[in-house]
This record gives sequence, C-alpha cells and structure tokens, in this order.
Amino acid sequence: MEENNNDYLLLKWGTLKGWCLENSPEAFELLKEYRSLGVSYGAMTQKDTKRQKEIICLMIDKVNGPISNDWTGETYSNREEAKKYVLEYNKK
Repeated sequence: MEENNNDYLLLKWGTLKGWCLENSPEAFELLKEYRSLGVSYGAMTQKDTKRQKEIICLMIDKVNGPISNDWTGETYSNREEAKKYVLEYNKK
C-alpha cells in the first residue's frame, strides 16, 4: 500500500500560516522549537525573531512536500525562493 503524503508549509506575511508535517519528522521538531519561542494567534500579527525566521528556513529545507504562499497562491518551485520570501519580507 502506498503511503499518502500530504505534508506542506503554507506561508503568509513572511511567516508560517499553516502546515502538515506528519511525514516530515525533522520539520515537526523544528516547529516545536519555533512555537516555544512565542507565537501570535494569527500570521498577520506574528512578529518572528531572527531565530524563528532561521527555523522557518530550516523547515522549508526539511518538509517533505510543497511550500506555498497563501497570499499569492504561488507554490514555490525553488526552496530558495521561499526562504528569500521569509527573510526579506517587510524589509523595505
């Protein structure tokens, strides 16, 4: 029987908005660290620390599935583009 993999990361406003990490144990462990540093109830009000942004980038590398932008609907074909979005969001 083939295993169904529905893992993904959903980004919005330069941070995490949603995720499924059932088949990405390394990314799930990183999520626990991310959340332990403090999170808001919504992506719009989340103010990630430098470490939290680093963790999101590590999760992007470890997730066993697509990374999408909830605002634009884009699914990143390149993980580096997703990390750039996180690191450069709101830097203007």
